[in-house]
Amino acid sequence: MWNFPLFPDAASSMAGQVDALYFFLVAVSLFFTVLIFAGCGYFAIKFKRVDENFIPAGQKDNMVLEVVWSVIPFFITLVMFAWGAVIFFRVYTPPEGAMEMYAVGKQWMWKTQHPEGHREINELHVPVGRDIKMTMTTEDVIHSFFIPAFRVKKDVVPGKYTTMWFKPTKVGKYHLFCAEYCGNQHSGMIGSVHVMEPADYEAWLAGVNRGETMAQAGERLFTRLGCASCHQEDNKGRCPTLKDIYSKPVPLQNGQRVIADESYLRESILKPQAKIVAGYQNQEMPTFQGQVSEDGLLQIVAYIKTLTKPDAVAAVAAPAAAAPKPATKGGNKK
Repeated sequence: MWNFPLFPDAASSMAGQVDALYFFLVAVSLFFTVLIFAGCGYFAIKFKRVDENFIPAGQKDNMVLEVVWSVIPFFITLVMFAWGAVIFFRVYTPPEGAMEMYAVGKQWMWKTQHPEGHREINELHVPVGRDIKMTMTTEDVIHSFFIPAFRVKKDVVPGKYTTMWFKPTKVGKYHLFCAEYCGNQHSGMIGSVHVMEPADYEAWLAGVNRGETMAQAGERLFTRLGCASCHQEDNKGRCPTLKDIYSKPVPLQNGQRVIADESYLRESILKPQAKIVAGYQNQEMPTFQGQVSEDGLLQIVAYIKTLTKPDAVAAVAAPAAAAPKPATKGGNKK
């Protein structure tokens, strides 16, 4: 038990910042705990009742004291809030150019996949010193992807994609947990994250039999489902073209715009009527709910992302001032 660590290794770029905030919160809590209990003991002894008939003199109001012990804690909590908000936005805002990985939660395992096509169960291999962006979803109930050594945790919610990122800084093997109770075998939903030197990671990746990449698998599935017959690259099909659409604003029939990110593409496949693209009819787009697994959806999304050239990814555009052209009632999305 003497070797039991109080804290897990700090093995990511954000671990030090999270720990610093944690220690600050603990220090403030301990300081005020000691101060309050010491004050209670001091005043209990100083003003103890020695005579049942003794009536203490009245106390005058002290406005300065009231202001001090109200304002000081207020500013301390503001520091906590601001500090925590800064770390929160850093943790949940993936940097540009991050290496993309994918994870699907399922009772009771983690299924991870690399863009190159290799799949793992309850394991994830990543190179040290690289920003890693995780795109995650679940096949059944809510899970939570938690790597204590990296100080990152994100709920994985049914029916949507959630993202998180980390940058491992130490080579080693680290715990991967589900931090959300997900059933009677929740405690067994554990895994490992293997952080490797870049050369070792490339050697490991080259040594596995990965077959087709995620984008290639997505293209095959895209063709098998007949999507290519409607979503033509020249935009002459019955549905909008998917070329150069990823990460761009898409005008909808209701006058709004939505960014074509992973969540939008997933929703477009499963619920075509949810967000209808201006100028298209919803009866032309069937739903693929129940026909494509979560792994297949990730593969299709990976393929659609390859249709957008890196230099064609546009910044989020402001909604147009003019209303979109009139369209028939209903519409297609994607």
